[in-house]
Amino acid sequence: MIAVASGKGGVGKTWLAISLAHALAKSSLRILLFDGDLGLANLDIQLGLMPKHDLGNVIAGQLTLNQSVMSFDDGGFDIIAGRSGSGGLANIPASRLQILGDDLILMAAGYDKVILDLSAGVERTVRQLTHKVGTCLVLATDEPTSLTDAYAFIKITHMECPGADIRIIVNMANSIREGERTYNTLLKACEGFLKISPPLLGIIRRDDKVRDAIRSQASILTRYPNCEAATDVETIARKIKA
Repeated sequence: MIAVASGKGGVGKTWLAISLAHALAKSSLRILLFDGDLGLANLDIQLGLMPKHDLGNVIAGQLTLNQSVMSFDDGGFDIIAGRSGSGGLANIPASRLQILGDDLILMAAGYDKVILDLSAGVERTVRQLTHKVGTCLVLATDEPTSLTDAYAFIKITHMECPGADIRIIVNMANSIREGERTYNTLLKACEGFLKISPPLLGIIRRDDKVRDAIRSQASILTRYPNCEAATDVETIARKIKA
């Protein structure tokens, strides 16, 4: 299980989760994409889907987690959608979230990879879901607020789960060199204050095609498979697969 996280919103986390799921599915892996952004879910919106069932039905006891799965045929992967604007999901009791996480672990046995799109920040629900995964991908940009919040997420995750497999992805970089500079800024903070060195998993270059794909409610790998951002995501997916 792989979590896609960030301290700050607006850094492209949901877009990356979708793109990684699609890239891994193209490699003939069986992929489940789980919308863990409880209360502000938007995986289905970014893909133009109208799910008949979502996590709201599961939390209400109307469906099992298995019954809430829908297939995204264009991408070749499965999705469990959240429910946008649901205070009930955002404030889910810790015991119910524990059960949900355990059920997700059981489901993961039927997939090669399960990708969790977590909500931004370090709230209780985010931390509790993070504890369930094997790898946590922390997404950051060169904005100072993004770097500060990404560091805060890494710090709390490291404190609660020492030895956690945390890897960094830099998004919206003007160039590979600038992306490396952004990563090094975050790395220095981690090494200086936390005494850990989370590795750089990849850099995704700034690409106008990304915004167009999101507006079109389509995966970047479907709409612009040869653009720079798509190429960078597929490079990251190959590292994950390896």
